[in-house]
Amino acid sequence: MPEIPGDRPEVLVQGIAASQGIAFGQVFLYLQNEVEVPDYVVEPDKRAAEVARFEQALLQTRQEISGIQSEVEKNLGPDEARIFDAHLMVLEDQALIGETVRAFESTHHNIETCFSRISGKYIKAFDEIDDEYLRERASDIRDVAQRVLRNLLGQSARNLSQLADKRIILAHDITPSDSAGIDRSQALGVVTDSGSKTSHAVIVARSMKIPAVVGVRDLTQRVQDGDWMIVDGYDGVVIVNPSESTQFRYGQIRRAKDTLQARLMEANRRPAVTLDGVAVKLMANIEKADEVALVKEYSAEGVGLYRTEFLYLSEDKMPSEQAQFDAYRAIAAGLAPQPVVIRTLDLGGDKAMASSAHLFGEEENPFMGFRAIRFCLEHTDIFKDQLRAILRASAHGQVQVMYPMISGSEEMAKANALLAECKVELRARGEKFDGNLAVGAMIEIPSAATTADILANHCSFFSVGTNDLIQYLLAIDRVNDRIAHLYEPSHPAVIRTLRQLIDVAHARNIPVGVCGEMAGDPVFVPLLLGLGIDSLSMTPPLIPAVRYLVRAMTMTDAKALAAEALTLISAKEIYAKCDAFYRARIKVD
Repeated sequence: MPEIPGDRPEVLVQGIAASQGIAFGQVFLYLQNEVEVPDYVVEPDKRAAEVARFEQALLQTRQEISGIQSEVEKNLGPDEARIFDAHLMVLEDQALIGETVRAFESTHHNIETCFSRISGKYIKAFDEIDDEYLRERASDIRDVAQRVLRNLLGQSARNLSQLADKRIILAHDITPSDSAGIDRSQALGVVTDSGSKTSHAVIVARSMKIPAVVGVRDLTQRVQDGDWMIVDGYDGVVIVNPSESTQFRYGQIRRAKDTLQARLMEANRRPAVTLDGVAVKLMANIEKADEVALVKEYSAEGVGLYRTEFLYLSEDKMPSEQAQFDAYRAIAAGLAPQPVVIRTLDLGGDKAMASSAHLFGEEENPFMGFRAIRFCLEHTDIFKDQLRAILRASAHGQVQVMYPMISGSEEMAKANALLAECKVELRARGEKFDGNLAVGAMIEIPSAATTADILANHCSFFSVGTNDLIQYLLAIDRVNDRIAHLYEPSHPAVIRTLRQLIDVAHARNIPVGVCGEMAGDPVFVPLLLGLGIDSLSMTPPLIPAVRYLVRAMTMTDAKALAAEALTLISAKEIYAKCDAFYRARIKVD
């Protein structure tokens, strides 16, 4: 046990748990400095050469990233290497490159200044997006932009090859390029001031099977190189200069967690059936076609939510019908005969494509604005391209389609009418598809929940997006730090709304699934099942913990929990009951 100087007090910081595990060791403080960009006017006779210099820097950067990608594929595997596909796409982004050249031609300021300003605009736009997966595109652009600027200025890039012994890496952020230099045998854990559960640093940490905590704000400014640190990747806690008693306690926690994780993975090889013999359908939420392997690895029973907007946002133009078909077919065929529920485009507002901003316009409140089904019903050419692609993919597996942001039956009827038109068009083209393709509605707006009996006439299943439903029910902006604590999944209004929705749906033989965050939270799983939810869809790595809990409980007890929750008057009381139910069965100390 190391001796920590007595004048260094123990400090506990709460962050976001990103990669499971517990690590203890000394800190390697990795401070990256952004490139300082000079600003000057280029003389007329040197302007052609300035554009050529930019093109050369782009080429050099492309070669560097391709080299890093090859190295990562050799050391970590092809899945981790795909991280750099997004970087290479940034270098092919004609909107970013074209705007930079136009800015130079109009201002005549040096190309570094123009590129820094234009890339900064894109970074800011993606940084402000609510969805954490999409926010990571800002990191892609930032990483590539810094590399391009260094090449323009003839500077060498910093890396993490200085990690000479076993250390916990602490940084403001860790880019994919940084991650590529990490020695797998030397890194004990990763902690970052910024980042999210989907950041590249987290992806690499998970692939290396080391703990990671992100979002610890300004910890890099309060910690010295060589300080001792405990990283708790389960609860998102970081402890700097832990006392002897804290070290001992975490040694016990690590042993208990390792034992629990072994039990979870063992249970994940078995059916999700309760102790009283009720089977529970556990499905996966995915964003990309290459996640089919994850669905299989975690034994999910198909895909309950495929978010198609990422296919649009990964390009600088609307994907063609054929491009979409290729992606949907890969998933459908890869998982056949298991079901794949494809959610139509949830684009607009805070998820507007840079190259198609004119289709969306500026909005003060994008979450309640021109997005999802509202956008699709106005831009029917874009919507029908997607519907035809989904229909064609249905010939290659058990595909289902569902519409997001539905507020009432008129939207459902209009969407279904366009789907019918697409069927007629495909028949005329001689294309094969499932003529009985199941159609569902996302229940994430209170008006949809309260008119479920009417919506049931237009679809064959409901999927509850609890993230937005809770936000709209409680009038809480869940990304607003000042009121985020009021975002309570256990609020009586949420529980009662779900029960009413389920009762109405089941009376009309309509199954109800949940694909929001509640579905992957073991504390709330018994409550959802007790209320009558038919299936749960979540990020694949969350499935083992949910499956273990399902196998450790009875549906009779879950129904009793739900019945009691419906009588309680506060979110805290309901949460306490759910937490006690969970702890008693998972044997949490």
